[in-house]
Amino acid sequence: MTTSTKTTATRGPVLDWVAGHGPVTGALSATTGMLAVATTGAATGMPPTWALAAGAAGAIGHTAAGLRVRALGRTLATRAASWLLGSGWTAWAIATTPLSWTALGSLATLGIGFGTAARAANLYEEAVEEETRAAQLRLIASELSAERRAIAAEWVERIERVCGVALPRVKAVEMWETGTGFTLDAELPAGGTTYDRIAKDGPRLAADARLPHGCTVAALPGIDQGRVLIDVTTVNVLEKETMYPTGYGPVSLHTGIPWGLRTSGTEASVFLREQCALIVGPTGSGKTNMLHTVLAGFARATDVVTWVIDLNAGSAGLPWVRPALAPDGQISADVKPGIDWLASTYDEAVAMLEAALRIGKQRKVAYQDLMAQANTDLLPISAQIPQIMLVVDEGAEILVSTDKKMRALARLLLEVIRLLRSMGIRTVLTALGATSSVLGNLMIRREAKTRAALTGGETEGMDLSKLFPGARGLRVDQAPYKGSGFLGTPESSAALFKAWRILPAQIRDIVTATTDRHPVLDKVSLQAAGSAYAERWHPSRTAWMRATLTTTPSTGPASPPASQAASGGLNLSALRNQDTGAGTEEDADALARKFMREIDQHFGTTTEPDLGGGPVEQPPGLDLSALRDKNAGPAWLAEAINAIKAAGPDGMKPATVADVVGRDRKTVRAHLRGAAERGELVYRENGPHSVYVHPDHA
Repeated sequence: MTTSTKTTATRGPVLDWVAGHGPVTGALSATTGMLAVATTGAATGMPPTWALAAGAAGAIGHTAAGLRVRALGRTLATRAASWLLGSGWTAWAIATTPLSWTALGSLATLGIGFGTAARAANLYEEAVEEETRAAQLRLIASELSAERRAIAAEWVERIERVCGVALPRVKAVEMWETGTGFTLDAELPAGGTTYDRIAKDGPRLAADARLPHGCTVAALPGIDQGRVLIDVTTVNVLEKETMYPTGYGPVSLHTGIPWGLRTSGTEASVFLREQCALIVGPTGSGKTNMLHTVLAGFARATDVVTWVIDLNAGSAGLPWVRPALAPDGQISADVKPGIDWLASTYDEAVAMLEAALRIGKQRKVAYQDLMAQANTDLLPISAQIPQIMLVVDEGAEILVSTDKKMRALARLLLEVIRLLRSMGIRTVLTALGATSSVLGNLMIRREAKTRAALTGGETEGMDLSKLFPGARGLRVDQAPYKGSGFLGTPESSAALFKAWRILPAQIRDIVTATTDRHPVLDKVSLQAAGSAYAERWHPSRTAWMRATLTTTPSTGPASPPASQAASGGLNLSALRNQDTGAGTEEDADALARKFMREIDQHFGTTTEPDLGGGPVEQPPGLDLSALRDKNAGPAWLAEAINAIKAAGPDGMKPATVADVVGRDRKTVRAHLRGAAERGELVYRENGPHSVYVHPDHA
C-alpha cells in the first residue's frame, strides 16, 4: 500500500490530451505554433506569402464551419481575425527574424489578445444561449398562462351563473399530472360566503360544463376559510377496470396504505394508526374485491399484523392462507400466510377477540417506559411492535345482530374498538349498506372515521348523507360502475374513487412476494395472546382449510386405464370378478374412488333411474349412482355434509357449499334441501343469512 502511494505521488499532474482547448491553452498553442513555423521558415528561406495564404485559408475554413453550426457573428469574427493576425505575424517574422525581442514581445501580445478575445466570445455566446432559452420558457409560460387564464375565466363565469357566487379572483389553475382534470384555487367573495355554496351545486356545474359521465366538480376547503379549491375531472377513470399495481413494494402504516385511485388518477391512501375503517357495499358492488385490496395493502406493510374474522366459512381470508397451507395441514416453511390469523367460526372469533383484549391490556402496562422515552401517549408502532389490524367481514351486521351469540361477540368487538386505540389495535369492518341500523352505533360513527362506500349504482340502503355527514353533492349515480364509490378520511373529504381489481393469481403472487416482510408479534404480545394464538395453525384447527385444497374441479377428462381402453368402456369394479387379493382390492378401491369423483363431476347432477323394489344391494367396488337409492344424492353430497359438520353450529350457506364442492348453486341447493328432508341436515331459516347445520350441532 505504501509503495503504490509513493509511485502515484511521483507521477506529477495528469494531462488530458484528448480534451479541447480553452481560451488560455488555445492561445498558448497558437502562439507556439506561429513561433515554430516562423523559425522554421526563416531558417529554410520559405516565402512569407505562404504563411499569409495558410492564414487566409484557415480564416475561411473556420468561418464556414462556424456558419454550419450556427455560431454567433462575434465568434466568427474573433476566429477569422485570429487566423489573419497570426498569419501576418508569421509572414513578418519569416521576412525579418522571429528571435528578436520585438518579434517575441509582439507574439506574446498577440497571444494575450487571442485568449482575451476567445474568452469574451465564449461568454457572449453563453449569454445569448441563456437568453434564448429563457425567451423560449417565457413563451411557453405565456402560452400556458393564456390557457389557464381562459379556463379560469370560463369557470368564474359558470360558477357565477349556476351558483350565484361571484369569485373575485382565481389565484391559480393547477393541471393534474395524470391529465384527467385540473384544480382552481380561488378567493371567495366577501360577506361570509363559504365553499359549500359551490359544493352543493357540483352536479349542476358538471352538467353545465358538459362533462363526461363519471366526471365531477367538487368544491373543497382552501388554505383558509376565505379560499376554495374546485376539482374538475375531465376524464372518467371510474369506468375502466384497473388491476392492482404490481411491484408490491413495502408500505407503512405511517405513510399510508393505498386502497385505490382517485378521479385525479392518484392513489387514494388511508392512515389507520388511530382510525378504524368502515366499508359498505351491497351485493355485486365489488366489496369482497375491495376487501382483498385492503388485505393486500396490509400484507405489503412492514408494521402490520392482520387478523381476519369471516363467519361465512372464512371465505374472505382463505385466498391469503391457501398458498402457505400444505395438504398435511402444516404451514409451509418457505411461504407464510398473507394474514396472521383467520377465524371462520364463532368460537375461533371469540378466542381472537379475547386474545386482542389481553394483548392491548398487557401492552398498556409493559410499554410505559417506551412511551415515556418517546414522550407520547400512543404506543410507537414499528416492525418490532406491529399494529394489529382486525378485519371483520360483515362486522357491522354483527354489531347490530339480535342473536344472543352475536351480541356476545359484538360486545367483545366494541370493547376492542373502544379500549385499544392507543395500543395499536384497530378494526376494518364491512357492511352491506349505509343504513341507520349500521350507523346507529355511536362507537362506529366515532371511531370509524375512514369510510368507503361502494355503490355500484345501487340506491337501496345507500344513504350517503348518513355515511358522510356534512359532505355535499354526493350522489349514487355518480359511481355506477362496479368497484367505484366514495372514500372519505380525516385527511381528505369524501370524494369519488375506484378500487383496484385483484384476482386470485395476484393474491398468490402478493403472498409469495411479501412472505419475508411480515412482522411477528412482539414478545409482550405473544405472551399475552397465549395458546389460542400460538396454536392457531395447528392441523386440528385448520382441518376445514385443508378441505379446500382437495375440491378443485378437474379441468379435463382423466386418462382411462389400460383395461378400459381395451374393452372400450369403463373398467368398473361393479362389473368385474371380485375374487382378488387384499392388496389388489385396496388398489381397486382407491382407483374406484378416483373414478367416482370423475363420473359424478360429469353425471352427478343427472336424474337417476328408479329401480323400484326398495334399496339395491351394492356389490363391493365402485359406488355407482345407478346402484344407489335415488334419494341418497350424488357422491359429492357426502363431502358437502362433512364440510357443514366441520363448520360447527354456525353452519354454511348454500353458496359457500357450492364453492367447496365445485358445483353450481342451483344443483347444490336442491340436493341440500333433499338432505334436510331426509334428516341428514337441518335448515336454519334467517333470511339472507340462512344456513344448513349438521344435526350434531343443531
